[in-house]
Amino acid sequence: MVLLAACAPGAPAASSTPKAGGTLVYASGDAEPTCLDPHVGGNYPQALLSAQFLEPLVSRDAKGEIIPWLADSWTTSEDGLTWEFTLRSDVTFTDGTPFDAAAVKANIEHLQDPATKSSTGYLAVGKVASVEAVDATTARFTLSAPDSALLESLSQPWTAMESPTGIARGEAANCDAPVGTGPFVVDEWVKQDHVSLVRNADYDSAPSDAANDGPAYLDGITWRFIPDSASRFAALQSGDVDIIDNAQPDTIAQAKDSKTIVDLDAPRPGASNRIELNAGQAPFDDQRVREAFVRSTDVNAGIESLFFGTAKRSYSPLSSAEATAYSDESLFGYDLDAANTLLDEAGWTEKDSDGVRTKDGVRLTVRFPVSTNQSIPAEQSLFEQIQAGAGDAGFDVQLELLDLSSWYEALGSNAYEAVSAPYTKVGPDVLRVLYDSSGIVPAPSGYFANHAQLDDPALDEILKQASDTLDPEERAFLYEQAQQIILDGYYILPLYDQQNHFLLSTSLQGVRALPTVSTPVFGDAWLVE
Repeated sequence: MVLLAACAPGAPAASSTPKAGGTLVYASGDAEPTCLDPHVGGNYPQALLSAQFLEPLVSRDAKGEIIPWLADSWTTSEDGLTWEFTLRSDVTFTDGTPFDAAAVKANIEHLQDPATKSSTGYLAVGKVASVEAVDATTARFTLSAPDSALLESLSQPWTAMESPTGIARGEAANCDAPVGTGPFVVDEWVKQDHVSLVRNADYDSAPSDAANDGPAYLDGITWRFIPDSASRFAALQSGDVDIIDNAQPDTIAQAKDSKTIVDLDAPRPGASNRIELNAGQAPFDDQRVREAFVRSTDVNAGIESLFFGTAKRSYSPLSSAEATAYSDESLFGYDLDAANTLLDEAGWTEKDSDGVRTKDGVRLTVRFPVSTNQSIPAEQSLFEQIQAGAGDAGFDVQLELLDLSSWYEALGSNAYEAVSAPYTKVGPDVLRVLYDSSGIVPAPSGYFANHAQLDDPALDEILKQASDTLDPEERAFLYEQAQQIILDGYYILPLYDQQNHFLLSTSLQGVRALPTVSTPVFGDAWLVE
């Protein structure tokens, strides 16, 4: 996941010698975070920003292997209930607070405190019963049950280490400027406009796979929020910004022929992009109706017409970035006749004057809230095609475009039958977060992850066994079984990997995407004339 400008067709040769100085300008199309502390809530826009100034205990390399970061090494007991992390002894937070075992303990407790209102981090450390500071460089984790995903969970931005002194300032101050150990420091947040980051001149805690193990070459980063995709791309073309995220398929296609713009394609790990069908209520509490919805939608045609070859169809609950992803293409073939037969069998035999199927006087309605902050325009157009296809089978699919807070409100009030809810987590344990029945219960933030409301004791047991075992082969086998249950039950309609394209100017060199959650990082980057 390392990309230099020289990799792009027609691009000028990359400068082999890093150049110090300059301020990088980043333009984000994601929703501006309401809090910069990724412990609070825990979404991808927070991860993008916080990856520049917070660092986790461990990382993952390009081969998928866990490697040291702020923790030098670790051991686990035979029963998997005790983990000891040996920490680096030479790291200090940018406010002068030492990074030590007491800091690790404070961070885990912060994530688990309901007052923090964490969701992603809270779920990631759910099996940690306690953390003991054995000495300054030894942190002992005691678990309530074995957790084969612990290292994967601790590699994420949502569990990254923050200064205990910074945390003690309270939520408001910590949301405005979290304090970490990273190559940059939060200097200023002008809300609805930008965040300014400045270089940490004392930085020396890069992971082993970083090209630069000292302070960043850049003087700083100006992180702008430009929601409109056309405006972001125009700013990149004009040189007003150096890199943009949430690149649209048409602009990615243009970049392929450009001599001044490069595409960094960094698929996110964890779950694929998928539509989840709410099996906790009618009409999708009937498997025949779920399958009929899936069979009535020609997803492949939509992807081909809307994504210009930038997205590949998925038939798995997991991202292709996960080695344990299991696919079954045969379950998702477009077949309108089969969809109609299934709906007839399920008792949806009548139609009203609009052509919508009915049963006992109730219309076959599917409420489908869409977050405009998380769904790019091309994807929204795909949802419209799915809406039309399902309409041919007699579904009344009601798409509603919502801002992020309204979207969360719709999910929280159970006002949906279908939803596309991106979820990024390192490793296949994301299946437990998304599909174990415990995920129907909201986290302290109010967010719940099991939007399919899948409640299957057999699946719960398989996911528990996969979480308990430290044997990689057994773990992979169990996760395959879990994915078969999810796919065979038509609880989801897989679409493609979570789209994560970044377009950058060829004047920006040395950018890489972390092999954990695919966020670009700039400690190795520099600007050329």
